[in-house]
Amino acid sequence: MTTATVRTDLYDLALAGERCWVRRSDGSKRAMPTNRWLGFAGLTDADRALDFALIDRCDGPTVDLGCGPGRLVGELVRRGVAALGVDVSAMAVAVTRQRGAPALQRDIFGRLPGTGRWSFALLADGNVGIGGDPVRTLQRARQLLCRDGVAVVEFGRRGSGLASFPVRLETDGDVGPWFPWAHVGVELADELATAAGLRVVDAVEVSGRHVVRMAIG
Repeated sequence: MTTATVRTDLYDLALAGERCWVRRSDGSKRAMPTNRWLGFAGLTDADRALDFALIDRCDGPTVDLGCGPGRLVGELVRRGVAALGVDVSAMAVAVTRQRGAPALQRDIFGRLPGTGRWSFALLADGNVGIGGDPVRTLQRARQLLCRDGVAVVEFGRRGSGLASFPVRLETDGDVGPWFPWAHVGVELADELATAAGLRVVDAVEVSGRHVVRMAIG
């Protein structure tokens, strides 16, 4: 996802409380789960358990790719971990900074600080699908990691396969342009890791959602 292909203003409106949907090119749509991304009250125990699984072992410098409003990078900083959020949305970056965590408004495929020196790279909330090409996204995470670094990646439900498709953001009063996205089932984690020059270290399932840790080589 780049600032050239997504209407970040619609995403910003969603983070500010306006109803927003993500529509696929097949006509299906789902509400954008902004309450979860913001970390508001009302999160389920499964949501909290998944977040714990994503960041529990991130004990070194961590970059959160597509950090949204920064619930994960904010928690890492609260724990004393050096962390940086990256997102194309100005509102997401502002909210992340309000949490006391550093964040940059950048395309994750653009120039980023610390390339080749991060201990952990997070791809949470389906962000392995950014750009519609999961291998490219995993390769980008690999580029950012140090030699013994780990990519921590959330995958979809087992058996859901790989689907790449255009999506767009919609509010009650506006519609954004189509941009590429992908959904990846966890059964493809090994295959995609290998294609990206990574290897699966371990995986954990939380209420049908999956966190996979991948190392270089």
